[in-house]
Order: sequence, then structure tokens, then C-alpha cells
Amino acid sequence: MKRQKRNLTERAFGKGYQAGSDGRSRSLCPHESGQVRQQWLAGWREARIDHWDGYNRMAQVQKLSNMHFS
Repeated sequence: MKRQKRNLTERAFGKGYQAGSDGRSRSLCPHESGQVRQQWLAGWREARIDHWDGYNRMAQVQKLSNMHFS
């Protein structure tokens, strides 16, 4: 049985979160416009907020892995 791909917006959020936790710039968003761009930026923003709130790198990785299964 084939595994279903996650929703494109969920994937964008996760990729944005990864970029934010890696400290990359939000200007590196690969999407030009639309809902997918908004989700990527929301993920990026959440990762940066987590960083500023004191989450260490391992806590962010754990949070990201939990997002994929919710």
C-alpha cells in the first residue's frame, strides 16, 4: 500500500519550521504567493519564536517530529 503524501500546506509549514530553526532567512521561502507561502512563513515564524523563548535545538527537532504525526 502506498503511503499518502502529507498535505502540501503541512509540508510547507514543516519546511518553514526547519528553515527557521536552522536560522535561515525568511526571504529564502521557495513559494511566491498563496496559502503555501503563508504556511511556510508561519512555520518559520513559530521556529524563530521557539528559539527566542529558549527552546534548544533538540527541543525544536522533537517539536517538529511531533507535528508530522498530529
